[in-house]
Amino acid sequence: MDIALELPRSVLLALWLGGDGVGRGPLLSAVQSDDEPHTVRYEPGSNDPVRDDVTTEPLSSLLDAVEPGPRETATVLPAPGDLGATPAAVSAAATDAGEAVLVRSGHTCLVAVPLVERFGSHLEPGHLVTWEVTEVADWRHAVHARTGSLAEAERDLQQGLLQVTDALQRLDVARWRPDAAESIVALRDIGLPTWRLPDGLDGRTVRVLTSAARLRAIVTLAAQDDGAAVNLWQADQRSTALRDVDRLARRAMSAAATMLAV
Repeated sequence: MDIALELPRSVLLALWLGGDGVGRGPLLSAVQSDDEPHTVRYEPGSNDPVRDDVTTEPLSSLLDAVEPGPRETATVLPAPGDLGATPAAVSAAATDAGEAVLVRSGHTCLVAVPLVERFGSHLEPGHLVTWEVTEVADWRHAVHARTGSLAEAERDLQQGLLQVTDALQRLDVARWRPDAAESIVALRDIGLPTWRLPDGLDGRTVRVLTSAARLRAIVTLAAQDDGAAVNLWQADQRSTALRDVDRLARRAMSAAATMLAV
């Protein structure tokens, strides 16, 4: 069974856009990976006239949509009932997508939500990705208040590891799903694909991203069914525990992909 750690597209895009002197080629390769070439659709602002001929542009056009100079970036990974710092204007779309990237350059603040259309078979899947870009108010205060620091995220991940270990024991994964148990064990020794990460990321950022991706992968495997749950109450308790771990992992991943000027 092929096991790999993955980061959301918005996390990768935020990491690359937040770097200095980002190259368009490496950015496109890292963010798009095996997808079809990504496109960008710019939504009209509140003061712009409504148009019926909205066109799409290549993902690299996002670099031209922000002002020259340093950029500040962040990622939100919302879930129903846990929107975090997601701007209200895109809360529904971002929650459906499970992610969005925030960009600020000069006086321009944007949010981009990836809309993913899957095609092909389970063995040979394909993805068409369109980023819907909307201009929003300054999002930095909300991100700083709700995401927290990288150090806090790393501490929370340690707690998340304890929680997911306890949940797995109560789920008795090894007994009812040996294949999932083997995959979870294999995840301990797998890292993120370094070619998809920009150069210059500090060690703590990489550690947090890797740990958060690992926890989310474990939660996905463990939550595929209720396993050895003997009643609905027990199943609900286990699902709640896994959701709590996923929330910690999403918050940590957002903290690691947030690059604000000090």
